[in-house]
Amino acid sequence: MVIGGHLVTRRVGYTHHGIYVGDGKVLHYAGWCCSLRRAPVQETSLSEFADGHEIRVERTPGRRYSREEVVRRAYSRLGEDCYRVTTNNCEHFCAWCLCGESRSDQIDALVALPHRCLHALVNMLSQFVRAKPIHVSTDRLAC
Repeated sequence: MVIGGHLVTRRVGYTHHGIYVGDGKVLHYAGWCCSLRRAPVQETSLSEFADGHEIRVERTPGRRYSREEVVRRAYSRLGEDCYRVTTNNCEHFCAWCLCGESRSDQIDALVALPHRCLHALVNMLSQFVRAKPIHVSTDRLAC
């Protein structure tokens, strides 16, 4: 693990994100990952963060800050308790620490889903409308 690294672990239906701060510790927006009550930005061990799941290091092409600055930014929010699944979740937290902007690819994909479904439906209907009608001979139909 590299200090200031963006860690990701798969959970059922989503991925959980955190920043590796060294000495086997991770800062993350705990949110609802540990219980039904929302939790603040916390420092936990790698094993607590993983919760039995595999951890991978996420590459961040738009990274703006040095590893030390990423860690400093993460610690500046330690204890913050403003978790919102759609606007301020663990992925938003990591993106802010790394790039200075709060965003979540998971939420963006979720928001885009209805649009993609509607687009597919319109596409399918337009193909149906453009299709040549099938003529069925009624000469051989018996009643």
